[in-house]
Amino acid sequence: MKPPAPGERGRLLNDGRARKMARSAHAFVRGNTAQFYEMLAASPIAKHVPTGPAVWICGDCHLGNLGPLSDGEGGIDVQIRDLDQCVIGNPAHDLIRLGLSLATAARGSDLPGVVTAQMIEAMVAGYARALDDPSDDDPGPEPAAVRTVRRLALGRRWRHLARERIDDPAPTLPLGKRFWPLGAKERKALGALFDDPVLKQLILSIGHKDEDRPVRLVDAAYWMKGCSSLGLLRYAAIFAIEGAKGRDEYGLIDVKQAVASVAPAAPHARMPRDPAERVVAGARALSPHLGERMVAARLLGTSVFIRELAPQDLKLEVAQFTRGEAVKAAQYLAFVVGRAHARQMDAVERAGWYRALTARGHAALDAPSWLWESVVDLASGHEAGYLEHCRRYALAG
Repeated sequence: MKPPAPGERGRLLNDGRARKMARSAHAFVRGNTAQFYEMLAASPIAKHVPTGPAVWICGDCHLGNLGPLSDGEGGIDVQIRDLDQCVIGNPAHDLIRLGLSLATAARGSDLPGVVTAQMIEAMVAGYARALDDPSDDDPGPEPAAVRTVRRLALGRRWRHLARERIDDPAPTLPLGKRFWPLGAKERKALGALFDDPVLKQLILSIGHKDEDRPVRLVDAAYWMKGCSSLGLLRYAAIFAIEGAKGRDEYGLIDVKQAVASVAPAAPHARMPRDPAERVVAGARALSPHLGERMVAARLLGTSVFIRELAPQDLKLEVAQFTRGEAVKAAQYLAFVVGRAHARQMDAVERAGWYRALTARGHAALDAPSWLWESVVDLASGHEAGYLEHCRRYALAG
């Protein structure tokens, strides 16, 4: 593929987003955060969704936005890995979005509807466990998908990241399908970022504490990546840290445009006005491993957040769920989200939210009726939206 000129980016990004969302109902759910909240607000179930304590929430809490994250010092933990939509809001929204994501993943794996019901039950059990004792770091039985990606993360180094993201351990970004050439202004602006002492401090803080080494930009390109964020500015940049013996050490940073969140914020919530500063603040509250490796900046007059990509940072990719693994994953991931919420609450808030969450709903189900009914209603709405998207995509092609 010939690298597109900057003027062609918009059309290609829109085409790429439409193509990704046509792949499956699960992909459509992942790429339609705004539609999720629109459907939820219009649903008759919305008035029954309780309002939990106002805490930082992911805002886009789907399956692909959780995974192993490095703390920069050799430690790895499964946390929320994408905070673009984070706000101080209602934690119930993260639960509903995660439930919808798991339900569509189960349908894509041809699992019967009873498994979805069991997954929602397991979600409540995992989340409630985290609320009951936020100091508990044991999420319970680890599903195979998490175990596999965690083991993979533990053994990864720069060369693995380079081969995966760059297709070559050499410190260059190959222009083509994923990496596109920069305009002169873009290259100059990215180069200027490395003169910012805040960014330099961030880079050197990851494995180079108490050191003062020269840091320079080696290569940069526009990065065609993501789904719901396609169309926003996104850059990959390789940097070099001068080694003590003349051998450079390389790393990769992700520069991403920040925009206003589509997730509803709690009334009177006090958050940074700048979108990138909001994302960084939310990341530090919800995902410490990630938040400590991020900074907010301005690039070409646009709010951006920057993070160093560690080789151990991976997303959960579930091609197919088995019945048992689906239920395990629901409990495990809900615990991860619950722990992120619970550590922001005091004991009284946790106790009140625990009671609201565990209030018995249907006679045969322990999950609250508002959660189950929200997932069912939204699953049907997104399935119809997905089919209509596919029809328009096919006609446009």
